[in-house]
Amino acid sequence: MFKTKKEGIFPLLHKNKIQFFILSFLVVLLSIISLFTGAYDITKEGGWDMFFITRIPRTIALLLTSIAMSLSGLVMQLMTQNKFVEPTTTGTIEWAGLGLIFSYIFFNAPSLLTRMSFAILFSFIGTMIFFLFLRKLKLKSSLMVPIIGIMLGAIISAVSTFVGLLFSMTQSLEIWFQGSFAPVQRGRYEYLFLILIVVFIIYILADRLTVVGLGKDMATNLGIDYEKIVLIATTIISFAVGIVSSVIGNLPFLGLIVPNIVSMYKGDNTRENIVWVMLFSMAIILICDILSRSIIKPFEVPVSLILGLVGSAVFLYLILQRRRK
Repeated sequence: MFKTKKEGIFPLLHKNKIQFFILSFLVVLLSIISLFTGAYDITKEGGWDMFFITRIPRTIALLLTSIAMSLSGLVMQLMTQNKFVEPTTTGTIEWAGLGLIFSYIFFNAPSLLTRMSFAILFSFIGTMIFFLFLRKLKLKSSLMVPIIGIMLGAIISAVSTFVGLLFSMTQSLEIWFQGSFAPVQRGRYEYLFLILIVVFIIYILADRLTVVGLGKDMATNLGIDYEKIVLIATTIISFAVGIVSSVIGNLPFLGLIVPNIVSMYKGDNTRENIVWVMLFSMAIILICDILSRSIIKPFEVPVSLILGLVGSAVFLYLILQRRRK
């Protein structure tokens, strides 16, 4: 049976103490800047009420969603053995959007929990369909994997648009695609704390996920139940993406950028990379959010727009690097 040495997080801190504390300090600094960035002047009367109602929930939501999307990308890349996949390039996020549309069809005014449940269910179905496609097709190039995912996502997006037009729900669909943190406030973000369960499960399964990333034959030879781990991983991804989609919306490429950056400098040890992936993702999304509230102040640009610009550039860079190799 496959056994692992439980080293925990302390060897990680011992080997990379300076880098860890620098990155942690950067995240804390960016979080403080985020708390005091915005159009509303908190020094005015009632300003501190707004600070606790909107600013603190927004910053917490930024940190939790960044963790969810980046770890989802990390797990997806291990499951597919492909560095170009994440919820945006596999169609998972589009399936979550379709689930949100159907929640409005079946319920006149669905609660956040109902929308989340539909998003999680459809994300799970979409991710399983994507994995089944990969098993049936023999691909000569790793670049074909994200291309297939993007094609599937485009089809689901078209279906969502058609259903939205049919039931006069295009406005809800457009709001979802914005991926903005502007509506986040106290009482509307607390479900994001469920993402901590995802972090805990991924950390517990880190070594098994690393072995599964080596391929089915290798995992089976080492005593890992490959199918079981893939099913658990799919559930984890669907759970995280469903929660983020229902509360925030579409956040593209975050799960692509961060795991690849961490992998370049830290290797492919999942247990050690989890902390770095979380810290890098928090720093990136905080920077994007601060920019989104500063570019056309007092108005706000959706965070998904800035993430899309940065992520697409990184995606093209990775493709060009792979082609050169």
